[in-house]
Order: sequence, then structure tokens, then C-alpha cells
Amino acid sequence: MKNRVGFCVLLLFLVSCKTAVEQPSLKEDVAFLASDALKGRATGSTDEIEAATYLAKRLESMGYDSKGGAGTYFQTFTFKNKRDPHQEIQYVSAGDGTITGTNVMGFWDNEAEKTIVLGAHYDHLGMGGEGSLYRGEPEIHNGADDNASGVAAILKLAHHLKDSLTATNIMVQFYSGEELGLLGSNYFCKNPTIDLEKVSYMINLDMVGRLREDKTLSISGVGTSPIWKQTLNANNNGFKLVLNESGVGPSDHTSFYLQDIPALHFFTGQHEDYHRPTDDADKLNYDGMAQLVAYLTSVCMDLDKGSKLAFKKTKNESGEVPRFKVGLGVIPDYLFDGKGMRIDGISEDKPAQKAGLQKGDVVIQLGDSTVTDMMSYMRALSSFEKGDATKAVIDRDGEKIEVEIQF
Repeated sequence: MKNRVGFCVLLLFLVSCKTAVEQPSLKEDVAFLASDALKGRATGSTDEIEAATYLAKRLESMGYDSKGGAGTYFQTFTFKNKRDPHQEIQYVSAGDGTITGTNVMGFWDNEAEKTIVLGAHYDHLGMGGEGSLYRGEPEIHNGADDNASGVAAILKLAHHLKDSLTATNIMVQFYSGEELGLLGSNYFCKNPTIDLEKVSYMINLDMVGRLREDKTLSISGVGTSPIWKQTLNANNNGFKLVLNESGVGPSDHTSFYLQDIPALHFFTGQHEDYHRPTDDADKLNYDGMAQLVAYLTSVCMDLDKGSKLAFKKTKNESGEVPRFKVGLGVIPDYLFDGKGMRIDGISEDKPAQKAGLQKGDVVIQLGDSTVTDMMSYMRALSSFEKGDATKAVIDRDGEKIEVEIQF
């Protein structure tokens, strides 16, 4: 990790000057948000407030009006941190034991009958703790890909679209509390500061900073409107698209889908730095992020003159995910579109490592179950208990290898 405190202070000053014409680059926005100075942007922390202030000044410098409520760019919400991940969050008044998150929101008014929402969460894990995959002493989790990348790309997209769209208003939102359960986007959808009936669609960027050489781009939510597939394919500028139908997933687009609003989630893939202190700014693919911004600009411009998008309910794939008591200790490659479950990372001292599995291996059988995709892999995994042993068949560069797995 690299401490960029002096640079960040200078950047914050420059952005605060409304007379400044030139906007910060993708790399400069990420450098500020993912700096050691912000200590991982934990929800409710003073470091998150500093990030929120930066984002408000960025929106103001582009000419976006405040839309958080009470004449500010901020929408705050207070809650008690839940212990049960399956328990619905309760928003409460501030008091002992509560946390206050801050959404940041700006609005570009084209006096149009329809509005689009561009969103990304800006909170992260602070010094680690719950949610971290790091097992050492507390250390700053900078969250460059998760999700300074999405925030920086939304800022750039907002800058492009304000001068490109004429028949659509633009609502830009940066959410707090996503890492704790989509809290900020959920709160906004229940306490909107614009008329949700006029929202045509929502675009959510979460972890878009690690575009690979083959330019694989995952887009979830393509089933939430009949027009999505046609529009996304027609404007594709060279990405290898992996399209998923469901409007429900582990990011903020879900909050909008549940309000019957077409919503997309863009994602460039999982990696070994996910939820670890090593998710740093120097590891991002900034050219890839710029290509994504160009793609989204084209998509939004294509939809500008048309009518408000029709909404369509999708099969809730996330609701069908089986629960399991054991794991292999791997990071799946969610962008893999072949047969099986390809491994993108191996955790230390877990069953996969002990069995000799490697990054790039494709699991094609687990026990008696054939593995064809992520869902079949999870179904197979759900049949095992701690202490069970089984065999797995993997494809390693075309060679089938059988290994013993001890859970």
C-alpha cells in the first residue's frame, strides 16, 4: 500500500475549486479513495465522511445539483449493526450502539419525463474485521477495485453524459453500507429524493477495475427489461460479454430491481485481492475502465431518445442458491463460461490447497455430482458435512486429474 496523503489533499483542493475546468482522471479519483489516508472507508467512520465530502465536491464541480435532501448532497441513515445476516436491517434514530451511513447524490436536470440512476457503493471494510478474507493483524483495506473503481467510472460517466443526453435526467448516487448488506441503496429506495416512477433504469458499477486481457465483462440483470440484450450487444465495443438474467445479486442494483426498475450490474471479475489489504490502486486496469465508460456512454445515448424502459421480473437465481456447511477454500472465476467451475484463487490451509488444487483448475466433478457451472458446483458442495471426504475430478490444461478432498 502506498500513502498518498499529500497528493490527496492537493487533489481535494483542486476539485473544490468550481473554476477548475479539467476533471480528475480515473486514476486520480481511485488514488484518493483508495489511499491509506482514508483507512478503508468503513461505514459510519470519519474516513467515510471525508470520502463523501470529496464526492460531493466532485459532483458540484461538474455542475450537478444536490439531491440528498435538505439542500445537500448527503442522505444519511442510522441503523444498529445486525448480527444475523438473514435478519432485515432496521433503520433507527441515532443513539448508543448505532451507526450512521451517508449516501452522496447529485442530479442533472434536463427537464425530462424520465431519469436514469448511475450508482456505485463507496464504502469498504476499513481495517478489516467481519467480511475480510485476510487473517493477519488489522490492516487498511483500501478497496481500490471494491469499489473505488466503480465510483471513479461513475464520475467519469456522469461527466460524459451531462453534455450528451438531452431527453433524460441523470441521478448520480454513491452508496454507504453496501458491505453491510446494501444498506444505502435500500434506504434510498425506501426514502427516495426523486420520483421513482420516472426512473427508466439503473446502472450499477461494482468492481470494474480488473478487466482481463480477453476483455470479459459480466453484466447481470439483462432480463429486467426486454430491450437490454439488444442494446448491450448493439453497442458492444469489443468486450466478451457474459450476460446473466437475474435482477437479484450481491450488489446495489438489487435494491432498484425490487422496486420494479430495470437494473444492470457491471463486473470485471473476482481476484485474489478481494476483501484483502492488497486491493490497491496500482493493480487496476485504467484503460479497461475507460473502455467501459465509453461503452456505457454509448448505451445511455442509444436509450436517450426512447421511452421509459419496460420492466420485467426475472427468475430469482440468487434465491435458489443452496446453503452449504463446508467449502473448498477457493475463489471461483465468475466470468468463466465453459463447462465446470474454474478456480481463480486458492486460500491458505483449506481443503483445495491441501488436495493440491491450483489456480486455473476446472472442477468438473465433486463426489457423485457432475459440475457444469457455479450452480451445480454449489449444489454438489451442499451435500457435504464437515469431516466428510470425497473425490473431485479436475481439468488441468486438458488433463483429467482425480484428487481426494477432506472437508
